[in-house]
Amino acid sequence: MHVTIDDAQNIILAARKAAEKTKTKMCIAVVDSGANLKAFHRMDDAWVGSIDIAIKKAKTAVFFGMPTGEIGKLSQPGQPLFGIEHSNDGLITFPGGLPIVDKDGVLIGAVGVSGSSVENDNIVAEAGVKVIGVSEVPAHPWRT
Repeated sequence: MHVTIDDAQNIILAARKAAEKTKTKMCIAVVDSGANLKAFHRMDDAWVGSIDIAIKKAKTAVFFGMPTGEIGKLSQPGQPLFGIEHSNDGLITFPGGLPIVDKDGVLIGAVGVSGSSVENDNIVAEAGVKVIGVSEVPAHPWRT
C-alpha cells in the first residue's frame, strides 16, 4: 500500500502549520513506499537548495525504513554504514526525513523536510507524519 494523495496533502498541511509555528520556510516532500514523489510543497522564500534535500531525506527514510537521523548515526566514521550517503544517487543522513507507517504497521511512504536547523526540520516532519500514522517501523531482523 502507498500513501494516498489525500494523506500526502494532509501531511503537507500539518507540516506547513508546524513550520509557520517555528517561523521557518520549508520544503516538504512526501514519497510513496517505492520512494516516488507523491507531493511536494515549497513555502515562499524557502531555500532553493532545500528542494533536493527534502526529497532525498524522504527517499532515504523510505529506502531504509528508519529516520534519516538514525542512518546518520550509523554512517559516521568507524560505524557500519560509513559512506552510505554516496549510494542511491545520494542520500541525506541527518534529521528531517521520517518513514510513514500506517496503523497496521505497514511502511506506506516517507516525509522529508528541509529549510532550517535539523532540529526544526525534524519537528516539522514529525508534525506531518502524526496526521496519518507513526514513524516507527516494526522490528526487522537487520535492526537492533
